[in-house]
Amino acid sequence: MRRSHWWAVPCAALVLAGVAPTAAADQMRDGRSQPVFDAEPVRETVWVETGLDGDADGLSDRVAADIARPAGTDQPVPVIMDASPYYSCCGRGNESELKTYDEQGRPLGFPLFYDNYFVPRGYATVLVDLAGTNRAEGCVDVGGPSDITSAKAVIDWLNGRAPGFDAPTGGNSVAAAWSTGDVGMIGKSYDGTIANGVAATGVEGLRTIVPIGAISSWYDYYRSDGVSFGFDPVGLAENVEEGGRPDCTAVKQQLTDGAPANGDVTPLWTQRDYLPNSGQVTASVFAVHGLGDLNVKTIHFGQWWDALAAQGVPRKLWLSQTGHVDPFDFRRAEWVDTLHRWFDHWLLGVDNGITEEPAASIERAPDTWVDEPGWSGEQAQATVLHPRTDGLGTEPAPGETASFTDDPALDEYDWAAQPDQPSPARALFSTAPLTGDLRLAGTSAVTVTASPSTPTAHLSALLVDYGPTTTRDYLGEGEGIRTLETESCWGESRPGDDSCYLDTETTTADVDFEIIARGWADLANHASLSEEQPLQPGQPYTMTFRLATTDHVVPAGHQLALIIGGTDNAFIVAPGQPGRIGLDLARSSVTLPVVGGLPAVATSGLEAALDRLPQVRPDRVPPRPHVQLNRD
Repeated sequence: MRRSHWWAVPCAALVLAGVAPTAAADQMRDGRSQPVFDAEPVRETVWVETGLDGDADGLSDRVAADIARPAGTDQPVPVIMDASPYYSCCGRGNESELKTYDEQGRPLGFPLFYDNYFVPRGYATVLVDLAGTNRAEGCVDVGGPSDITSAKAVIDWLNGRAPGFDAPTGGNSVAAAWSTGDVGMIGKSYDGTIANGVAATGVEGLRTIVPIGAISSWYDYYRSDGVSFGFDPVGLAENVEEGGRPDCTAVKQQLTDGAPANGDVTPLWTQRDYLPNSGQVTASVFAVHGLGDLNVKTIHFGQWWDALAAQGVPRKLWLSQTGHVDPFDFRRAEWVDTLHRWFDHWLLGVDNGITEEPAASIERAPDTWVDEPGWSGEQAQATVLHPRTDGLGTEPAPGETASFTDDPALDEYDWAAQPDQPSPARALFSTAPLTGDLRLAGTSAVTVTASPSTPTAHLSALLVDYGPTTTRDYLGEGEGIRTLETESCWGESRPGDDSCYLDTETTTADVDFEIIARGWADLANHASLSEEQPLQPGQPYTMTFRLATTDHVVPAGHQLALIIGGTDNAFIVAPGQPGRIGLDLARSSVTLPVVGGLPAVATSGLEAALDRLPQVRPDRVPPRPHVQLNRD
């Protein structure tokens, strides 16, 4: 089912993949492909050559592509692919499923429900071991050329452009004669990141990607505008290699050398930034992200979405209140139905109307979703507010200053928990209670003019919604869900490959404030993220840095606050010499992505800021994040 143009989805004279034309009526019903293939699927492994030699053994590395595809048909079928480094080390999904194999080494247990549900409906499922993991040769390079080529090579093989074999070394040549060559990539976290990276190569045959909680720039996973989150890519490489591969020592040394602790942008990071190549994306994109995701932070979806929008890429978006959670575990029935119709459209060419449906769905309150024709973040107006001694307003206050002393023992929750009390460790600026709802949708930025008392200074900035609310407990252990003892089944179960999964339910938290966006920076990188400069104590430096992308409504009666501090102990490492930092308020500001206009936030004539800030009950303070970084 080759297409002359990537955006042309055949609708007329449709020949459904995997089904003879005479059986087309049985294959389709109510605009959806039906499970007409009830025979045991063909399960096999093909080792695909990548053209790379990461382990330096003089041979082209081969990656393992485990395949489940419909039996009993001569018609070619499209492919749903999940390329991952986690199939043997860590598992996939809420139940951490691993790949399993029978006594002959043939693939048996496929993690997740994709094979169980989609193979009977005329799709093949291909699960790819990234180079250096599970049964694949080569080395992990954490989002670099080896990782991306691992998956791209399989798409090339499916389209007859790369060699495949029936053994990890030697063996017989294998062609994908059963495949249309049309591929949809899907995956959460690292897996979804690979989908982003492969799409950015423009590889022919990739028709759609579904990145879930995915990275768009690896620098922004490990660093933020010059500061480090305290962990490095070499640790992730060692983890997914399950203790390390001796032949990959050189690759891991490159990861270590290329990721300096000072947070500077280096060639290693720019090589793992997929944003500059967004113009090569020819696949549609269905992105899913948790607004409470503090592992793969929301800046990743925000900047990727903006880049795709600028290129006119067909796109769809779900934003939940969860943390780093798959939609199968927070909106299961709706997810399976929507994903089914998405793949039917982009891979089978079914004219089912999904591209005419609302393109964005946002969870406003636990299990309460609002749909939009397109994400309003694309139309948000950049609106500047200024910190002042009497609050946060639309006009700057010449001559006004503030200061704080960096205390690396404290974090953002310490700063935010007592807004009505003075603190030497942060500066807090708040609006009065809002006269109307304020929707922020997009990526904010903070500009700070700061004078450090020492040669090193790290900065943190937060946007806080002060007011009582109930939200998903995305900071809790399940990041917004609880796993139950009951289960539901999605597709065909077969010996060794169960289609049933434990159900989940929503967990909620009653809080008096919510941190809705956060960002961090090293003031020494004020002039360049590629090269820090020593700071002169007492000298003012101006730096603009990003806050995480959000889509949040601050209700009428609540207050929006900007907090500026030093080391946020929950996320970043401290500078070498923490000290006192002075702020020139007239030359500092926050730029907000406002949708629908700004309610009155004037500060003139207001009482002193501390007198009008709310009190926060100790039992309604959000918990410290229960987030394991550098993981799935």
